[in-house]
Amino acid sequence: MAVIRDVMPAFELFQPTSVEDAQAVLNRYGADAWVLAGGLDSLDWLKDRIKRPQAVVDLGAIAALKGIRPWQGGLEIGAMTTLTEVVRHPVVREEYSILLEAAEAAASPQIRNQGTIGGNVSQDTRCWYYRAGWPCYRAGGNICYADTPEAINREHAILGADRCVAVNPSDTAPALVALDAQMVIRAADGGERVVAAEDYFVGPDINITRMTILEPGDILTAIRLPRTWAGAQFYFEKIRDRQVWDFALVSVASAMVLNGSMIERIRLAVNGVAARPLRLRAVEALVAGRPRNEATAVVAANLAIEGAQPLRFNAYKVPLMRNLVKRAIRGVEAATWTS
Repeated sequence: MAVIRDVMPAFELFQPTSVEDAQAVLNRYGADAWVLAGGLDSLDWLKDRIKRPQAVVDLGAIAALKGIRPWQGGLEIGAMTTLTEVVRHPVVREEYSILLEAAEAAASPQIRNQGTIGGNVSQDTRCWYYRAGWPCYRAGGNICYADTPEAINREHAILGADRCVAVNPSDTAPALVALDAQMVIRAADGGERVVAAEDYFVGPDINITRMTILEPGDILTAIRLPRTWAGAQFYFEKIRDRQVWDFALVSVASAMVLNGSMIERIRLAVNGVAARPLRLRAVEALVAGRPRNEATAVVAANLAIEGAQPLRFNAYKVPLMRNLVKRAIRGVEAATWTS
């Protein structure tokens, strides 16, 4: 018999106007509270009755979490800033265009008007077994249904799998890793901590039930872009099934500084291939000091896919990732891809 999911489970809705008030509600309800940003990921969970929080804390009325402002020569972006605001901001366009490209690729204009950058980086995986309520490892069970002989797993991980093969779905995440962004988190006890973007995301080897380091009661308040990579040569490309709004099969983001024709320094990240956006440190070290040419790109791309372990239906991601890394190093104009 088909499962009928037509009514959201009941919950208390709170709409605080300050971070302190939001924190108080989260502390009161603990693991039974749900943080609502733009709501695009959250409403899917609630409509399908998979998540049943006692309290939903809507951050939309907290002005302190919105807006883009100068920060130590770079920018600070409030976590509740919409993707549309990110795309339209003149300094983002001028100095951090890779983030503009990633935010623009994340969704349709209508969804970008509602979706927030904090929500985009904090959303849960889109593995259909997990999202449909199957009792997998990530949901607290003892099996990964996507990693079985009968599984449909063309969108799942080829790297970094540890029991769970779900992938991170965020488009802005690899761009933020490439920009060496800092994530500002307000902890449940009211303290603040700042972590690098690459450390904000976690894989199943660290915590199989979460995609980020956020604990119950934590709030991502802002994202900081240092001056370090402002104005660098950027490359972003997202491959998806349809050239309209869709989640990435594989994406790549790079920030590069050249000295003549030589690569002086680079940061490179890929997503859609693991449970977290992966910074390719070994590739960065390999190409630093080398010429930006086809030979360097080929060597780098081959190194990038070392250790890949494709599943039954996603072996195509291996050459796809290799080619995207090659293009990010070589700087070839992106072409139209379909899968």
